[in-house]
Amino acid sequence: MSNNEVPLVVCVSSDVAVRERVVRRLDDFGTVVICADLSELRAMLFPGTATEPGVGLAPVNLGELTVDPGGHLVTWRGEPLSLTRLERELLARLATPPVGVWTYERLFGSVWGGAYLGDTAILHSAVKRLRRKLRAVEGGPQVQTVRGVGYRLAFGRVA
Repeated sequence: MSNNEVPLVVCVSSDVAVRERVVRRLDDFGTVVICADLSELRAMLFPGTATEPGVGLAPVNLGELTVDPGGHLVTWRGEPLSLTRLERELLARLATPPVGVWTYERLFGSVWGGAYLGDTAILHSAVKRLRRKLRAVEGGPQVQTVRGVGYRLAFGRVA
């Protein structure tokens, strides 16, 4: 590096311990930007353009399933489901008409707001948690895998 160049390090991690460790190790290195998620990084880089997740998405009614992203509410047969923000966001995308297959890339960009870099671990983990909660709902929707492509929402139990 020349004398005029200042290194920039960006750390995006939801783990507070990781963020603290990066700050300690790189304290004298240069500029270090620390964010909990991609939406926070986007808000820092492009102030005034970020929107809150779910804002602008209309409520969706699919049979007995209602997903209201703006109202932060998902109900099945009128009963609220206990889902995290991320699970609600995933379900809202999968339930958006026309209901079909959502590719990994499209889901990742829509829910996490970032570029898909080929690592599906975070997406698979979130879908796994959502599936576990939906299995507890009698006759509820299912998240099905379309191998090598992505996910889709389905209704009714598969034998």
